Amino acid sequence: MFLSAGGLLRFLFCCSFFPLLFGCSTYPLLSDSENEIVSRDYLIGPGDNVDIIVWRNPEISMSVPVRPDGKITTPLVEDLPASGKTSTQLARDIEETLSKYIQEPVVTVVVTQFVGPYSEQIRVIGEAAEPQALPYRENMTLMDVMIAVGGMTDFAAGNRARVIRSINGEQKQFRVRLDDLIRDGDVSANVPMLQGDVLVIPESFF
Repeated sequence: MFLSAGGLLRFLFCCSFFPLLFGCSTYPLLSDSENEIVSRDYLIGPGDNVDIIVWRNPEISMSVPVRPDGKITTPLVEDLPASGKTSTQLARDIEETLSKYIQEPVVTVVVTQFVGPYSEQIRVIGEAAEPQALPYRENMTLMDVMIAVGGMTDFAAGNRARVIRSINGEQKQFRVRLDDLIRDGDVSANVPMLQGDVLVIPESFF
């Protein structure tokens, strides 16, 4: 069978356009097997609030915010990097700085407001009701994320949504079934989310 010039152009258009439109359907489906959930300590990030308690030194014990540049400032401690550290690591760094002024300081750091580093947050983009970055919570699932962003818009193609995840330093993409989860109540589509995941919800073209 021979195609006219117009027919050939339409054929080439379909071959190039539709894989782009539905290409995410070729991604492997995200399942529990792809979730290597490793317990790790919470990392401090910009916007967090930390209580710094210096034993026997109440005058320099205080609550301070982590600045947008990831640093904190307290009496005797100026511009100390805090972002990306655990509370224990930050406490040891403060002790090292205070040791110049106080003999054998003992410091405890308590995080009281949680945002976390950007690299640890879950970001939702596309056809979510309220696209945003969310602080990661232990055992967070796809359903938890969708509740936090208010669900999908009427124009969302939920079953073509995908999760972009970093695995061993390499970015991989997995398909998720948001329509099945939210609109059909299929709990088997509710999969765990991990730190740093990006959920992309595309727009439906039909």
